[in-house]
Amino acid sequence: MNRLVWFRKDLRVADNPALWQARQDLANSGAEARLYAVFFDTEVQWRQHGMGERQMNLLRCAVSELAQQLRALNIALIVIPCDTFEHSLGRLTALCDALNVSNIYANHEYEINEQRRDQTLADACQQQDDCQPRAFHRFHDQCLIPPGKVLTGDEQMYKVYSPFKRAWQKVFPGYCQPPKATPAACDGRNYQAPEQLCGDHRLPECQPDALWSSNEDDIHQQLQSFLQQSVQRYHQLRDIPSQPATSQLSCALALGLISARQCLYSAWQQNACELAGGEPGLDSWINELIWREFYRHLIVAYPQLCRHKAFKPDTENVPWRYSESDFNAWCEGKTGYPIVDAAMRQLKQTGWMHNRLRMISAMFLTKHLLIDWRWGEAWFASQLVDFDLASNNGGWQWSASTGADGAPYFRIFNPTTQSQKFDPDGQFIVRFVQELAALPAKQRHQPDSLKRRQTGYPQEIVAHKFGRERALAAFKGEPFAQVMSNNGKSYTDDLFSNNGDAAAALPDTDKKGV
Repeated sequence: MNRLVWFRKDLRVADNPALWQARQDLANSGAEARLYAVFFDTEVQWRQHGMGERQMNLLRCAVSELAQQLRALNIALIVIPCDTFEHSLGRLTALCDALNVSNIYANHEYEINEQRRDQTLADACQQQDDCQPRAFHRFHDQCLIPPGKVLTGDEQMYKVYSPFKRAWQKVFPGYCQPPKATPAACDGRNYQAPEQLCGDHRLPECQPDALWSSNEDDIHQQLQSFLQQSVQRYHQLRDIPSQPATSQLSCALALGLISARQCLYSAWQQNACELAGGEPGLDSWINELIWREFYRHLIVAYPQLCRHKAFKPDTENVPWRYSESDFNAWCEGKTGYPIVDAAMRQLKQTGWMHNRLRMISAMFLTKHLLIDWRWGEAWFASQLVDFDLASNNGGWQWSASTGADGAPYFRIFNPTTQSQKFDPDGQFIVRFVQELAALPAKQRHQPDSLKRRQTGYPQEIVAHKFGRERALAAFKGEPFAQVMSNNGKSYTDDLFSNNGDAAAALPDTDKKGV
C-alpha cells in the first residue's frame, strides 16, 4: 500500500503539507510500504494559461532542484511529460496502478481548471471498487486560511480588501501554526531509480536564470536577509523602484519554493507575534501577504475571474480600444512617458517589475490608452517570472477599476507626478531608459520636444489630459466630445488638484507586492 506525493507549484520539501503527511503516514504503514513523488510537465496547458518561456524555464529548474532534495530523502521524483491536465490524470492512474499506490497526496490549487482536475480525481477515487481502494488527500498550502473561511456576517466573500483584512486578522489565531520541517529521510530501501518505475521519465531541460534562483535553500536565505536587513525600512522605501527595498520573494511564492506560511510566520514572530501594531516595516510587509491571500480567496468565491471576466459586471460595457500600435508601443517601452517605459523595459529585461510600477504602467494602458485590461494581463503573464493568476488578475482589475476595490473609476494616476514622487532624481528611469541619462534629473520625468529629438526618445503617445478625459467619459458612458467641450471646463477640474493626479484625492490603499 504505497504512497504518492503529487507536486505542482509547491516545489519544496520544507513546510510542504502534502509531503509531510505522506511521510507521516508512511511511517505508520509498515516496513514494506514506499513513498514516491510525481510531477507532470504539462507544457501545452501552461501555455494555454498564459505562462511565458522564462517562468516555464525557471519552473523546470526548480523541478530539477526538487529531485535532488527528494533524493536526499530517499524519495524518487518521477517527471512525466504530457500535454494537458486531462492527460495527466490518465498517466497518474496508470502510474498508481503500476506502483500499487493506495494514497495520493497533493496541495490545493485554486484556479478553476486545477480545481476541476482535482475534483475529477477525487470522484474517481471514490468510485473505485473495494478490491483496490485509493484515497486522494488534499491540503491547503497557498493560503494560510482556507478560502471560504473569511466571510461577512451574511456568509459572503468580502468585495473590498480593508474589511477582509480585519476579518482575516480575527480568524488568523485559529490557523496560526508554525511551518512544518523537512520530513525525515525514508529508509534507503525506499528509493528506486525513476527509470525503473516509469519508462519515459526524464528531468526537464532548463537553463539556470542569472537573476532568479530556483534553489529552496537560497530562497530561505533571501527571506532571512530581508527580515534582518531591509524590512525595518520597508514601509518607507517599498514604493521607490530605484531602491532594493522589497523582498522580491514573489517569484519563489509563485512556484512554491517557499510558502506564505514560512514568510508570514517568520515576520509575525519578529513582530512580537503581532499582525499589526508592531514595527511599521513588518506591519506593512505582513499587510502585503494578506493582500495575496485576498486575491486567492476571490478567485475561489468568484470563479469568473479565471474566465477573463470583470469582477464588476457593468464594466464589461466600457468601450475599450483595441489599438495594436498603441499596445505594442506600451509593450516595448516606447510610450514617451519615461517612468512607464522604464517599467516596461525592466519587465522585458528581468522578468519582474516593481509593484508601484505595475500599478502605474497598468493604469496607463487601461486609462490613458483605454486598452482592455485583458491585453495587459496576458502580456504580464507571458513576461513575469512571478506570474500567478490570482495576483496578476487582481492587480490588473484594481488598476483598470473593474475589480474588487473600494475606490471609484476616476482614480487615474498621472505618470509624470508619480515619477516625480517615487523616482525624484530619475535614477530608476535612466537605469532602463538610458537615452535620457545625460539629462538633468528634473528633466528626466517629462523631457521637452527638443530634448526628445536630441536623445531619440519618442514623443508622448497621448497627452495626459486627453487620455484622462477620454477614460472618464468611457467609464461614465458619455460621448467623449461632450466631456471635452463642457464650456471649456471639465468636471474633473473641480475634483482633482495636483495636476490632475487622482492619487492625491484618494486614500493610499494601493495593492503592493511582496
